[in-house]
Amino acid sequence: MGILAWIVFGFLAGVVAGFLAGGGGGIIYHIIVGIVGALLGGFIMHLFGHTGVTGWNWRSFGVAVLGAVVLLIILGLVRGGGRTRLRSR
Repeated sequence: MGILAWIVFGFLAGVVAGFLAGGGGGIIYHIIVGIVGALLGGFIMHLFGHTGVTGWNWRSFGVAVLGAVVLLIILGLVRGGGRTRLRSR
């Protein structure tokens, strides 16, 4: 895929992953999350003996979204989850 295709693909995967995992951000944030998620998803699939992102198709999109969701979960854990703690009264 060309660079423009990676940007569009990453943006779409980042938006879907943000919707599923609750990650917020702007356009650049979604692009980066989607592209890094595609790389992470490809790595995860490779660990299980499958191919990762192979082009512009539904399977590759699913792998990219899977990786982006995992990335957002890891980022949420590192940042503390953004959850408020219950206060004891």
